[in-house]
Amino acid sequence: MADTTPTPPEVDPDTPRETEAERRAKLPEVARRALEEADARKAAQAAAEMPTELGGRDGPEPVRYGDWEKKGIAIDF
Repeated sequence: MADTTPTPPEVDPDTPRETEAERRAKLPEVARRALEEADARKAAQAAAEMPTELGGRDGPEPVRYGDWEKKGIAIDF
């Protein structure tokens, strides 16, 4: 059986790649505004540091990742 998987086009290493700013400049105004708002939300979320929980669980947040057991025992809050 012949492989029918399409091969990616050859990329010339000497061809300059488009920067993120150039790609965004080609987008419609609505899309640029949405990306700017998303960037602002990400920056605000990164700046908001959560306080350390005293006596809390180690590892990922169980509410976010659905890990409702500890050492094989199901837990609930």
